[in-house]
Amino acid sequence: MSYSSAMNISKAVIGKSQLLRTIGHSLRNKNRSTNVLTALSVRNYNNNSKEEHFKVNWNVNNIYIIAAISTGIGFTSYYYYNKKDADCAEEQPKHETVRRDLPTYSAQDVAKHSNEKTGVWVTYGIGVYDITKFISEHPGSKKNIMLGAGTSIEPFWHTYQFHKEAKILKMLEKYRVGNLKPEDRISLQNQGNPYDNEPVRNLDFIERSKIPYNAEPHLAKLVEHFITPVELFYVRNHLPVPDINIDEYELEVEVTSTGVSKTFSLNDLKTKFEKAGVTAVVMCGGNRRSEMNAVKEVRGLGWSGGACGNAIFTGVRLCDFLAALGVKSTEKGHVILEGYDRDPTYTPYSASIPLSKAMDPRGDVILAYEMNGEPLNRDHGFPLRCIVPGVVGARQVKWLGRIVIGDVESDSHWQQNDYKAFSPSVDWDTVDFSKAPAIQNMPVTSAICSPNPDYHEIKFGPDGSMEVKGYAYSGGGNKIIRVDVTWDQGKTWHPADLVQLDDGENVSAGRHYAWTLWNINVPVEKNQHYVEVWSKAVDSNYNCQPETFKNTWNLRGVVANAYSRIGINLK
Repeated sequence: MSYSSAMNISKAVIGKSQLLRTIGHSLRNKNRSTNVLTALSVRNYNNNSKEEHFKVNWNVNNIYIIAAISTGIGFTSYYYYNKKDADCAEEQPKHETVRRDLPTYSAQDVAKHSNEKTGVWVTYGIGVYDITKFISEHPGSKKNIMLGAGTSIEPFWHTYQFHKEAKILKMLEKYRVGNLKPEDRISLQNQGNPYDNEPVRNLDFIERSKIPYNAEPHLAKLVEHFITPVELFYVRNHLPVPDINIDEYELEVEVTSTGVSKTFSLNDLKTKFEKAGVTAVVMCGGNRRSEMNAVKEVRGLGWSGGACGNAIFTGVRLCDFLAALGVKSTEKGHVILEGYDRDPTYTPYSASIPLSKAMDPRGDVILAYEMNGEPLNRDHGFPLRCIVPGVVGARQVKWLGRIVIGDVESDSHWQQNDYKAFSPSVDWDTVDFSKAPAIQNMPVTSAICSPNPDYHEIKFGPDGSMEVKGYAYSGGGNKIIRVDVTWDQGKTWHPADLVQLDDGENVSAGRHYAWTLWNINVPVEKNQHYVEVWSKAVDSNYNCQPETFKNTWNLRGVVANAYSRIGINLK
């Protein structure tokens, strides 16, 4: 099955029954029974029985369970982004226990409850759950959650295994309305684990989620290097890491206005296009979210300031690549980027950037196959990642498999219903994701990284002063011109020394895509036991960090860029 065919299957689906028929037809055409290992594949390079090179390793016990996986998306978002629930006690989940006070239903009974008029029911274990009220509460797509209505969510939760934590199972139990007949339960006994083939990771990282894997380095280590070593570069994954056979890898490109459609191997990119590079920060939209969460709870991974890194990316300039295909820049065009990572419905991770950014030679967008002079590793997008300097990390798609040039943005969840910021007064009852643009350029920020009371000992100079170190960065290519630091609650401010920055011959105004490392010596009195240090960065457009998170708070905890503050116990 080609990349395009797999994508078209997903995009053609409107209702659950159509999804079932489509997937069933696809599997039958491959002469596969419904009880064998199913490799949900990006490509099959011939029409025979050659094994696909990209595998997400799950088994399908029955065709219809594929539709059920999407129901889990709602619960994924709900728990993943909202860990507050007064009913989340330590009591063990009940989904494996028959509730004598509730009726028993067959799978056929559950299937009758597949819309909001009849009530939306799902099953998990031997429990039957009415999630009708939950549909309006979760921050994800209603369309996705409704694909699983009337069936089991177990296959999806087998992929997104953090659902199996006691807290989320306890939350699910609130919606229980009955028991499922034991003979109707879906068996996952022979189903493989899609995370069995994950890369080896840095054991010293701070894990923000285990499955899918998301982690960041300790801040004090982060600022020891202007160019972040690969082993210290944060990892942000939304789905299982794909295992790609480089000999069979292809990048598909479609230009909707001209009908041009071509494929390229990695070797094509290396031999047919000039090699170029850029030193750039990749920063997660949720970087420093934990600081915003301390003011008021938000939904998302609890990143500190380590969800960013500064590296040298080399590959092919996207503007050169698209120009060779006859693409011309327009103010309204978009470049859709789709990855090889996908969920069990064939839906890939996808995002988009403005075509004007992609076609601008000074935009320095790179189809990167190297990071710090070495081939990309799997966690960072092997074999190809689109690096979009100055732009939020969510648009810098890893494991790049397809590029579409068209007139509309990506319709993916991550472009339309996530990575957007709202007024502090907007909550999950009033939010309308269609009213806000997708984040592109990141705002100016700084972070105090050392000393770090939880990890790093304090360094004192000969004069008794304390060394403070950090980074500063501004999106859109803006240069950091100053970092101000105070240790007296803002009564006086002192400019830090900008010790490392991207100020080379090829770096001109509007192309400062790397970060700036800074330090300053903070005087400490002999008997002083505590000091609080703040930092704020100023960029070349004189944008400055806001003072507090109170007035910039947003429900997803993105673009968190208020003053960096750290309290140090000097004892």
